[in-house]
Amino acid sequence: MPLSPVRRRVAVVGTGAIVSSGHLPALRAHADRAELVAAVDVDRDRLDAFCSAAGEQVAGFTSTGAMLDAVRPDLVLIGTPPSLHREQTVAALEAGAWVLCEKPLCLSLAEYDEIAAAEEASGAYASVIFQHRYGSGAVHARELIRSGELGVPLVAHCQTTWHRDAAYYSVPWRGRWATEGGGPTMGHGIHQYDLLLHLLGPWEEIRAMAARLVHDTESEDVSTALVRFRDGALATVVNSVLSPDEMSRVRVDCADATVELTHLYGHGNDDWRYTPARHVPAGRADAWRTPARDVPSSHAAQLDALLDAYDAGARPPGSGQEARGTLEFAAALYKAAFTGQPVRSGEIVPGDPFHAAMHGGRSGWASGGTV
Repeated sequence: MPLSPVRRRVAVVGTGAIVSSGHLPALRAHADRAELVAAVDVDRDRLDAFCSAAGEQVAGFTSTGAMLDAVRPDLVLIGTPPSLHREQTVAALEAGAWVLCEKPLCLSLAEYDEIAAAEEASGAYASVIFQHRYGSGAVHARELIRSGELGVPLVAHCQTTWHRDAAYYSVPWRGRWATEGGGPTMGHGIHQYDLLLHLLGPWEEIRAMAARLVHDTESEDVSTALVRFRDGALATVVNSVLSPDEMSRVRVDCADATVELTHLYGHGNDDWRYTPARHVPAGRADAWRTPARDVPSSHAAQLDALLDAYDAGARPPGSGQEARGTLEFAAALYKAAFTGQPVRSGEIVPGDPFHAAMHGGRSGWASGGTV
């Protein structure tokens, strides 16, 4: 008779919209493997409302430290504003808990190094939410591209063209380097270019531009980049919160086929399209059809992968070098944009101002002045 799955004791830190709409449904979808036992929020009314909605057995705390001392959870889900992620992630790791944190995992490569050190000391792991990697359509596309089934990747486009109004930026922590870490490059488009990196692998060089065209923020409201990947493929990346017709899109043109994903905030199998090159026999393209089982991209899909890793005692996906690689791409995009010079993979190291902060201390950006 098969053993019943181990139920991991889970705590959430932050009880705002993303936890209620993303993490809580994910936990309910995996109720046989994960049990929500505690929640943390500095707003007592919001905390009480969340605990009441989540279930009678959820203990409420207004301090992360107090919760970790009292509960000793196996896994901590973090959904607080970005400036709190590093401190809360390190505290959870030091308490022996694994972490699944909303993006960005932290605000700089320097902060990431602190998290990596805490991982090494504790033996626990910290993953970042990049749920678009985990839908069945994304898994299938990656397998086809990485196996060479679609031919050599040649050209790619990565587009996050969303719209955010002035009211969105009236929330005090948004649009500020110290509290959000950047503009749409860090907070919005990061999902799409993380998926692009997941599909195509290591990048080699990036050139970029960024601007503040509409919003009264410290950080940018639009950025664009040209990217050369290690295998020679070239890509464009656009991150915008100025676009009335909102769209999220990743397209990869390979020698034998184009694979394209078009969606907004999440995808299923039907959002992926494969177009064979003219020379490809029809029968070969039949194998590219998306899987019969449709697993939408979601927090639930990523939590499933993390729990599998926990059960196996293995590093979970979306952690370690995977998490650092996406953060390094963001830092490189900012450095290329703010210096006007190309940036190569691996060049942002301790001592580089863009290692310490995404704005790199650049006049007119770090201060929030005119650029």
